[in-house]
Amino acid sequence: MRAMVLDGPGQPLRLAELPCPVPQAGQLLLAVQACGVCRTDLHLRDGELPDAVWPLVPGHEIVARVAGLGPGVRGWRRGQRVGVPWLGWTCGHCRFCTSGRENLCVQACGGDGWSSVGTAKGEVNGRPTASGFGCFKALASVHQAP
Repeated sequence: MRAMVLDGPGQPLRLAELPCPVPQAGQLLLAVQACGVCRTDLHLRDGELPDAVWPLVPGHEIVARVAGLGPGVRGWRRGQRVGVPWLGWTCGHCRFCTSGRENLCVQACGGDGWSSVGTAKGEVNGRPTASGFGCFKALASVHQAP
């Protein structure tokens, strides 16, 4: 897969060919169509996040199509267009998730684009997320990136 890699703070992005991930149990493989740039990406570039593991592929707010399904995945289909916000995964069961406030999920993890391997990398492995959403068919992906 093609990806833009950031080798360290202050470095320019570079185009690279990386191995395509294989979705594991409960994971989706997503082919990214559009990726938003958020403040987290700028903090990375500026060297303000000390726990970043370099090199990395920034970007984690995406619109994508499901390219593959790992064993046990239900409710998703290949080719389905989905949006993925800054949270990479939420439990879908806690009081916050069941009340439409996934951003407060007590078990939320990943998706931050820098501390979790496999987030927003052109094609990504990601756990199905209660905070993921469908996209409007009438709008282009680039207009729907979070």
